[in-house]
Formats: sequence, structure tokens, C-alpha cells
Amino acid sequence: MTDLHAEWRLLSGSTLIGTITVDEPGMPWQHGRFFPEPAFSQFKPWFDEANALVEAEEFERFDAVYDLIEGALTLESPSGPVAAFLLHIGRERAWFRWDEGPATS
Repeated sequence: MTDLHAEWRLLSGSTLIGTITVDEPGMPWQHGRFFPEPAFSQFKPWFDEANALVEAEEFERFDAVYDLIEGALTLESPSGPVAAFLLHIGRERAWFRWDEGPATS
């Protein structure tokens, strides 16, 4: 679990895509307000499609779309990058879970 008001960063390489301020910590899912940066517009369609596929319970197609997200973006906790994550972004909200193990290169 993460702390209330903890700030997480979503990155593409060294470019900040957005930040998440946790306002509902919990396990396994953390929920928070998402503050996009201009570069998020490039990735927003992937998140929109992933959310639609989950809603439609098309999990095999979701995996293919989510592979794009996971391959292009890094999620950083307040203490640094996480090894793996599952992140959803919809409107001004984000919800995510992560693997606490060390980040792999």
C-alpha cells in the first residue's frame, strides 16, 4: 500500500507524461487524481482502448493493447521505478497496482 497523497510519476523515457496523487490508498489497488502533461495526449488512446476492452471483458485484446502501454511507459513510486504495473487512466482518475520488486532493465 502507498501513503495518502503520495505522488507517482508516469514517464516515457525521461519525459513526464503525468502524475498521480493517491487519494484512496488500498491493496491491491491505489486510486488517485491524474494530472496529465501535454505528452499524455500521445498515449491517451491506448488507455481509452484498454478501458473499453476491460469493460467489454475482451481480456485477450486487452493484453495486446496493454503491452503497448507497458512497453512505452514507466511508473515511478515516490521511492523510484517499479518492476511492473497495471495502470488504468480514465478522465481525471487513475487506478493502479504494482510489483514492489526491483525495476528490470
